Amino acid sequence: MDRAKPGGKGLLGNMLFRHGTRRPNQPRTPSRGAFPIQKARVRDELEIAWVRVGEGGYPLLLLHGWPETKRIWWRNLEPLAALGFDVIAPDLRGFGDSDVSAEDRHDLVEYSLDCHALMTEVLGLEHYSIAAGDVGGVVEIDMALRFPKNVDRLCFFNSVPPFLGEEYTAAGLVAADLRDDATGDYRTWQGERPDELAAKLDTEERRRDWVASMYGHRLWAAPGTFDDADIQFMTEPFADADHMRASWACYQLAAGTRQTRELPRLLEKVPTRTLLLYGPEDHVIGEDFVSRCEIAFEDRVGPVVVPGAGHFLQWERADVFNELVGLFLNDLVPPECRVATE
Repeated sequence: MDRAKPGGKGLLGNMLFRHGTRRPNQPRTPSRGAFPIQKARVRDELEIAWVRVGEGGYPLLLLHGWPETKRIWWRNLEPLAALGFDVIAPDLRGFGDSDVSAEDRHDLVEYSLDCHALMTEVLGLEHYSIAAGDVGGVVEIDMALRFPKNVDRLCFFNSVPPFLGEEYTAAGLVAADLRDDATGDYRTWQGERPDELAAKLDTEERRRDWVASMYGHRLWAAPGTFDDADIQFMTEPFADADHMRASWACYQLAAGTRQTRELPRLLEKVPTRTLLLYGPEDHVIGEDFVSRCEIAFEDRVGPVVVPGAGHFLQWERADVFNELVGLFLNDLVPPECRVATE
């Protein structure tokens, strides 16, 4: 595959992925109360919430991004469990049903340490793999580099690859292809002007409308992916003002308006075996994602471009996502849990 040119359309931009209504029917969406919510205190700091399906299978941690919670995985939990996985989908601290830090400690390393503590200390799972996009994708990179003896494999999609300045420059990738048009102003508001934005979003309805725009007219997803009921489901956890503010933390770190106690592991290549996916309908992560991943991930399968998917690939093309992840990790599944293949 030809490398996409920074800021240009390249090969990917010329291929016909915008097929909208031609997207196959997706797995059914379970009801909002389909999975019991569990909670536990981690690192003697705060409570993290998660849902779990398939206990006894091979452990698979699913990490959400922004503006998401564990609910973005609702179409993946049961299908992946049916393939032999012990599927755990938490809310990161400050999101969903997890606590907001009383000390306002919300950053990538805190997310990483929380999730590892959940898997190894709370659930007693020594080895696990991770699938994630957006902020969750950056967290899984840190976890793979920080805890290489525990993290077996990764699935990484529509996120920010490691920062490898000189190597990207040598490949003609000068600057990350992040949209600076009207669909991208959320980064400025949430990163540089959060107090002003919070004052504007002064009701539950306005906070939910702000998040709803990411699922709708800001074109993060392929058009028509989320109906009104889906959007109501996804935006509900952001109605709370404290959780909304906490969820903006990573944008403030990127903008330099928030400090972190420790830098995440994002300046080195990833040796962990990784399945790379990309949803080309994304108005957040540009098509140079593919070329950067080919440099940043040393042991990779893909990148695989998934038609009809954007930023929320695991929801938009759950049919493709579930099957590819299942195939990629099948040899790690205990024999008694493994689905027989012809």
